[in-house]
Amino acid sequence: MRRKKNPEEMYALGQHISMSAHKARRVIDQIRGRSYEETLMILELMPYRACYSILKLVYSAAANASYNMGSNETNLIISKAEVNEGTTVKKLKPRAQGRSYPIKRTTCHITIGVTDISLEDESKSAYLKYEYKDKYRNIDYLTSLKKPRWTNTYTDMKNKNVYSSGGVWDKK
Repeated sequence: MRRKKNPEEMYALGQHISMSAHKARRVIDQIRGRSYEETLMILELMPYRACYSILKLVYSAAANASYNMGSNETNLIISKAEVNEGTTVKKLKPRAQGRSYPIKRTTCHITIGVTDISLEDESKSAYLKYEYKDKYRNIDYLTSLKKPRWTNTYTDMKNKNVYSSGGVWDKK
């Protein structure tokens, strides 16, 4: 359990978990910003090995929030979920003719933060309703509806000549 800057959030931190950070991020991206119950259903049904350790951390963060803040588990939202790379254990495996092959065992650090939405001010939630910004998924809906800046650039290669003189065989 870690208590950081925001007193409304409770954290659970898992360090040196023996899996790749890339594989854990694949699961973490699915649960960020969701409710506690929806997160449990998603993690129990996903077929990845990372789900078990993340499920244990979600349980731990919810237990920290209910014990320290007295919050109900139905009001919890996964407000922060991040994966950082940990240490890499490097070994050498002996191979044929006296050679060796390096083996790298990667680890990662996973942080799960939960927030009780019933503790927020009514004025704060009313302000967020008119701002069109999703607080937990870091999405600004007004800017996400704009056209991307690369739509006007020419990327189609149908009418574009690749070589200056017209063919591959014209080069000397």
